Amino acid sequence: MPEESAQPPGTTGGVRLAEISDGPLDPAVVDTAVRGPSYGAVVVFTGVVRDHDGGQAVSALEYSAHPQATRFLRECCAAVAESTGLPVAAVHRVGDLRVGDLAIVTAVAAPHRAEAFAACSALVDRIKHEVPIWKRQMFADGLSEWVNACG
Repeated sequence: MPEESAQPPGTTGGVRLAEISDGPLDPAVVDTAVRGPSYGAVVVFTGVVRDHDGGQAVSALEYSAHPQATRFLRECCAAVAESTGLPVAAVHRVGDLRVGDLAIVTAVAAPHRAEAFAACSALVDRIKHEVPIWKRQMFADGLSEWVNACG
C-alpha cells in the first residue's frame, strides 16, 4: 500500500496513510504508519465483515466507492489529525469481501491511550459519515440490499 504522508515519519501529527484498496488489508501496515518514538499508545481499529445484520444471516459484502472517495478519506484523516495534533492512518477496502475479511483499518498514535482511543473513534465515525462508500449485503436467503456505510 503506498503511503500518503503529510509529514515525515517521526514528526507530530499528520495524515500518514489514507487510501482505498481493492486488496486485502494489513493492520500492521496501518499500525506502522503512525508509530513514533513520542507515542506510548497506538490504537488500531479493524472493521470485520460479520455474519449477520438486523437479524438476517449475511453471506458476503460488496463495497463500492465513489471515484472521489480517496479525497474524502484524506479529508477525514486530515481533520482528525489537525484537531488532535496526532498521526492518523486509514485504509478502506472495496470489492467483494467474505465474512471475516477486513473492511477498514484505522490507526492513531498518541502519548497516552485515552487520547488515542478517542481520536481513533472520532476518525472511524467521521469516515462512516463522510466518505462515499456503499456496501451491498448479500444475505443467506439470496436477497441483498445496498446501504451507505463503512466498516
